[in-house]
Amino acid sequence: MQTNIQPYSTTRGAMPTFPENGYYGFGRVQLYAYAYYRLSREEAQKSESTSISNQKKIVEAYCKQHGITILKYFVDDGWSGGNFERPGFQEMMRALESGKANVVITKDLSRLGRDMRESSYYAEQFFPENQIRYIAIADNFDSETENVMAPFQFAMNEVYLRDGSRKIKDVLKMKRQRGEYCACAPYGYMKHPQSKDVLVPNEETAPIVRRIFERAAAGDSCVKIAMALSAEGIMPPLKYRAMCRDNFTPEGAARASDIWNHTTVKRILKNRVYLGHTVLGKTKKVSVKSKKKVPIPQQEWAVTEATHEPLVDQATFDKAQINMGKASRDYRQYDHVRKSIFGGIAVCSLCGHSLCSSGSVHKGEREKYWFLSCNHTRKDLANPCTGVNIRYADICEIVRQDLNSLIALSDDDINALVRSVIEAQSTKMNIVDKKAQIEQARTRLKMIDRMVTKMYMDNAEGKISDDRLSRVVADLEKEASVLEAKIVELDVEDPADEIQENYERFFALAKQYTYIETLDRDTLVTFVDRIEIGEKILPEGYVKMPRKNASYQQSIRIFYKFIGEIVSEPVREFAPGCPLPAGTSLSGEFNM
Repeated sequence: MQTNIQPYSTTRGAMPTFPENGYYGFGRVQLYAYAYYRLSREEAQKSESTSISNQKKIVEAYCKQHGITILKYFVDDGWSGGNFERPGFQEMMRALESGKANVVITKDLSRLGRDMRESSYYAEQFFPENQIRYIAIADNFDSETENVMAPFQFAMNEVYLRDGSRKIKDVLKMKRQRGEYCACAPYGYMKHPQSKDVLVPNEETAPIVRRIFERAAAGDSCVKIAMALSAEGIMPPLKYRAMCRDNFTPEGAARASDIWNHTTVKRILKNRVYLGHTVLGKTKKVSVKSKKKVPIPQQEWAVTEATHEPLVDQATFDKAQINMGKASRDYRQYDHVRKSIFGGIAVCSLCGHSLCSSGSVHKGEREKYWFLSCNHTRKDLANPCTGVNIRYADICEIVRQDLNSLIALSDDDINALVRSVIEAQSTKMNIVDKKAQIEQARTRLKMIDRMVTKMYMDNAEGKISDDRLSRVVADLEKEASVLEAKIVELDVEDPADEIQENYERFFALAKQYTYIETLDRDTLVTFVDRIEIGEKILPEGYVKMPRKNASYQQSIRIFYKFIGEIVSEPVREFAPGCPLPAGTSLSGEFNM
């Protein structure tokens, strides 16, 4: 029996490939450090004691006293301790991969972060596991020693984070009640030069907003308005922010389209801020630690009227709302309109974006016209997808049949499946003289370690030039990277226990079902983590379907909760004139 298993994982993601024995591991004479400094906006307003300059003085004095060489420092000024996506912190993590530093040092634990779970993970697990010593000076924390009080320190930092979040919310609430605009200025406006809480018209974009309302009031649809603005080469709101206002990253600016979208026009037309009113508090974060925002009921919005100069009058605004509604229809209110259960689960194998319902709406319940398609194909995108699609009824039936095949497995069948998966994994790891190869690689890494250490010492004493140091160390680092990758590949723990546990969890859920008659959303999310839909594989010699009902193949990869992908061959055969794809049952693949 052949299987292609990708066990489900709940880890944080791929860990950077740090050296097994870093160039300057524990116990070495010379310590090379990366210093990290962080200051949040609210902390910057309190005192000099937490300032970046003060942090530098403390860290530099400590390193001088203890013989630690600071190779580089990284700064995040104005970033919350609850956010570990800080640019300076992420840059430091990437720099650590080189193996040049064996120490990370901060003024105190709160500089590393205030999220108890994340801070503890980096300080007590991530850094030690990757042969990196972490020191927090003021808290007397050193990852090479026992830190009995560390859990309490991490907890107190999180208390500070939560209390700070509460205070910020209170301040924002008071500002909203006073009608102060404490958010990014909407398109058509800018912040007043002397008061950042007051909006004033933007001379460049305000006329465009007025034009949008005038055309909508005259009867033009959002699509027509968007096409006209694009044809004139007018910069859309997001592009304008990226190019002229906000400090976007190059990657973020590249994603901003030059083409107006009808939804952008509709969003402008529905925004009451253009009447001169302040409307805030439309969304909120689900928790202190989460970036996800959820909508707030309209009756709970913070609305303050007549807070700034309007761009349109009430009559024009109302007329635009009426005409806007004539050109669109909310299909969600109709029972016969298709509602997909695969949202966030079915994705395009080419670009990774979620698939959306597509087809002619007016055809109603005629399911042969209902497809899941990748819509990330717009030509104005930087890297548009070529697109994939699959008939909705087909994917429903494939998943239903596959699930029923799994539910029908006996205990003996399940045990045989688990054994085959474990054997397949063991076979992959059965390398001749694996331990000898690992030991040989580690010995060479130690030799490289000593060589690099000596090179740095010689450079510090002026015996070799910086240029020669860079060239030689770069070659040694390249060799070390190959050796480290080899060690990681060979030194893999036996996954048998984890595989057994994951399969038990999955089939414990499966045993709650006897047979799935109709696939619904609840059942789908219970069992399925992700479904990757691939391109159609056409008959040889064809670049498009030769005829409407021609047979074709298509890859459909189903990744189940806990156990990953099971089937050995994800390519399905779709026969002409057949209402359902052929060969969707799992029974033949298990050979049980």
